[in-house]
Amino acid sequence: MALKLYAGYPGNKNANKARIVAEYSGVKISMVENFEMGVTNKTPEFLKMNPIGKIPVLETPEGAVFESNAIARYVAKLKADNPLFGSTTIEYGQIEQWIDFSSLEIDAPLLSYFKARMGWTPYFPAVEEATLADLKRGLGALNTHLASNTYVVGDSITLADIVVACNLYLGFARLLPKTFTSEFPHVERYFWTLVNQPNFKKILGDVKQTDSFPPIESAKKPGQQKEKAKPKEAPKKEAKKEEPAKPVDAAAEEEAPKPKAKNPLDLLPPSKMILDDWKRLYSNTKSNFRERMDLARKYAFGKMLIIGGQPPFKVKGLWLFRGQEIPQFIIDECYDMELYEWKKVDITDEAQKERASQMIEDFEPFEGEPLLDAKCFK
Repeated sequence: MALKLYAGYPGNKNANKARIVAEYSGVKISMVENFEMGVTNKTPEFLKMNPIGKIPVLETPEGAVFESNAIARYVAKLKADNPLFGSTTIEYGQIEQWIDFSSLEIDAPLLSYFKARMGWTPYFPAVEEATLADLKRGLGALNTHLASNTYVVGDSITLADIVVACNLYLGFARLLPKTFTSEFPHVERYFWTLVNQPNFKKILGDVKQTDSFPPIESAKKPGQQKEKAKPKEAPKKEAKKEEPAKPVDAAAEEEAPKPKAKNPLDLLPPSKMILDDWKRLYSNTKSNFRERMDLARKYAFGKMLIIGGQPPFKVKGLWLFRGQEIPQFIIDECYDMELYEWKKVDITDEAQKERASQMIEDFEPFEGEPLLDAKCFK
């Protein structure tokens, strides 16, 4: 039995990982034809291969494999001593590292951005802004690495390059124009180098970068129906008084809403504690440090970092105030300033200047520890 790949649709970038690996490994894979998404993947036979009905799935003589990275690994393993896995143990570890990095730091934000723009998930500008910030962070890290490396690991194409390039493909081909990607020139060089290799080109064809960001499609609300075309009216005969048209039974188009069930907590006896009052009190007194600094926004700039590999995590901050001291009105208002140890930066000390620069730039690792989060006050 030959290897059969269920891809669902032409150009599936996740299925293309295994197909490109097959080209490099001399493995033959046949594509399953007449696959209908929503039908074929709901059959008992398909669900036996992948219980949640997702694609791609590789059918092999020994059984099925799903998840695109796992499929790509399986196909690569079919060739003994495959150079796609590197030549040393450390290279193998780094290949796995970049596969995971690409999935979490590049593919995940790209898919989140794509789904919201297509209207498959609700679109919120603030969420998109955060998603693009996550994507830029991932691309920035990759760009820094590629500044001194042709490929992500070693001196030749590995499995990691194939996975990274396929994840970037969605961005370059459909989502991110040159105005966005030009911020990451080493990623651009890397991507175009890979997709123009013969084994990539055989699967991907001629890749062209999109000219613009995709338009925002409105997500369809549940129950929303297209307006039906009104039938043409027959020529009016002698005017007769007609009874007003009866409203169409809503059940004809959608189910009538069911009465909302009572929450069991609403049936409990009344409480002396007013929860809304408590929430209001908490919000007014326990807002975070950056929010309480709002009264100094005109006179201050700040960065707050959370660092550490495991709890308890550390909070570090850098604040620039107008004047030579922390203004007294800030000390009076921000009652938790005493929880921090404050030290004036000596700008003549190169080590302190470098530390301040690293905080501003979200340098990672910071002081030898992972950077978990960074917030800017400006």
